[in-house]
Amino acid sequence: MTTGTGELGSTPSEMNPLETMMWRAEVDPRLRSPVIILDLLDTAPDWDRVVASHEWATRFVPRLRERVLEPWGDWGTPAWVPDPDFALPNHLGREKVTCAGGWRELLDLAASMALTPFDRERPPWEARIVTGLEGGRAAYILKVHHSVADGLGLVQILRMLHSGVREHTDHPDHPEPDRHGPSRWGLTVTQAARAVVGVPTRAAGVVSAGAGLLGRLVTRPLATVSDGSAFLGSALRAAVGPVVPRSPLLRGRSLERRFEALDVDLGALKAAGRAAGGSLNDAYLAALLGGMRRYHRRFGAIPEHLAMGMPVNTRDRDDPVGGNHWAGTRFAAPLGDADPVARIRHVREVVRRTTGERVVDGLGLIAPLLAVLPPPLLALIQGGATSANDLQASNVRGMTGPAYLAGAQIVRSYAFAPLPGGATMITLTSHGDTCCVAVTLDPAAITDPDAFVEDLRAGFDEVLALAPAR
Repeated sequence: MTTGTGELGSTPSEMNPLETMMWRAEVDPRLRSPVIILDLLDTAPDWDRVVASHEWATRFVPRLRERVLEPWGDWGTPAWVPDPDFALPNHLGREKVTCAGGWRELLDLAASMALTPFDRERPPWEARIVTGLEGGRAAYILKVHHSVADGLGLVQILRMLHSGVREHTDHPDHPEPDRHGPSRWGLTVTQAARAVVGVPTRAAGVVSAGAGLLGRLVTRPLATVSDGSAFLGSALRAAVGPVVPRSPLLRGRSLERRFEALDVDLGALKAAGRAAGGSLNDAYLAALLGGMRRYHRRFGAIPEHLAMGMPVNTRDRDDPVGGNHWAGTRFAAPLGDADPVARIRHVREVVRRTTGERVVDGLGLIAPLLAVLPPPLLALIQGGATSANDLQASNVRGMTGPAYLAGAQIVRSYAFAPLPGGATMITLTSHGDTCCVAVTLDPAAITDPDAFVEDLRAGFDEVLALAPAR
C-alpha cells in the first residue's frame, strides 16, 4: 500500500473501510460527517501569522492538501490524492460579525457551517477566523470531514496550528508536498491489478486457517467449538448491539442542527467520579443521563433505558497523525436511577461489560462488507443503525496547557461531532482545567433546546455535588 509524504503525514493513501463508509454514505444528507472545532480566543489573532501557520501545517500533514478520488464506477476503495489546484484561500477565510456578536450568534454561525456540504473535488476542510465578538474576543472555527481524522487525530493536527506562547515563533522549513497523483482510471486499474495478484495469497491464507481450525477440532473438539461459539456470540453482540426502543419523546429527525455548549470543572468532575467509585468518563456519562432523565420527566414518562452509542479509542502510539482509530459501541444506557451515585455505578458496569467483550469493534467487523456496497444501499443500512441512537457521547483529551493561535490565547475549545441521524451527540473535550462540553442536537428530536440545556446543566450539577469540597 502506498503512503503519502511527510514525517507526521505518512498515512495510507487509501481510505480504510470505516472512512469509506463515512464518505460514501453522504448520498443521504442526514449522514454528513463534518467535525466542527470552535476555539474561543481572548483577542483577534494576527492574520498573517494565521496564514503562515496553516501554510506550514498543510505542508507538514499532506492529508490537508489531498482530495478524495473515487475509482471508476465506485468499484474499489476511495483514495487520498494530491489536489493539483490546492490553494489555501479556498480553505481559510475570515469574517467580522456585523454587530457585537454574542455566544449564541457564534454557535449559530458554527452550526450553519456544519450544514454546508464540502466541495468533494477539494480537500475536505475549511477554517475561519471570526472577529467582532463581545469584549473584543474572536473565534477560530475549523471544519473537517470525519474521514480525515477522529477526535484525537484532530487534536494532534491542532497542536501544529497552536503554540505554547503568545509570541511569534518560526516554524521549521518543510517542502511543499507533491501535487501529482493518479487519475481515476489509473486508480481503478491499480486496485484491480492488486486484487488479482492478491488472490493466491488470500486463498493460501484461507486454506491455512481452515487447516489450523481442522487440526484444533481434531485435537481439542470441545474447547474449539466452545471458543468459536463464544467469539461468534461476542461478535454478534458487538455488531448488532442491544435492541432498545427509540424514546417516544425523541422520535423526530431532520436535516437541521443546533449547537449548544457548557463548561464543567475538570477536577470536580474527576473527584465526583472517584467519590462514587467511578472514573471521569463514568461521571460524565452519568451527568448526561441525568440530564436526559430530567428532560424526559419534564415532558412525560422516563424510559428505563436509552439507546446510546459511544466510540472507544483504539489509537496506538505509533499510529500516524490524523486518520480514524476508534471502535463504535452501542448499549442500553440506564435512565431509571434517580440517585447519581447509583447511576455512576450502573453506567460504569454497563460500559465495562460492553468494552470488555471479546469483540468490541463490531462496526470494524462489518465495515469491510458495508464499504463495498453501492452508496445508496450503504446509506440506507448505516442510517437505519445510527438513527436509532437517542444519545451519542464522546470524551476526548484536549490541550493540557496554555495554547495560542497567532498571538491570541485559546480560552475554550469545543468539538462538535457529526450527528448521523440520531437525536443528539455530546462531546467532552478537556481544555486546561475545564471540560468543554459541545452539544450537537437535532431540533426535530430535542424540540425545546433551552430546556434540554437547563436539564443537562442540572444533570452535571447533581453529579458535581458528589465531589468533596476543595
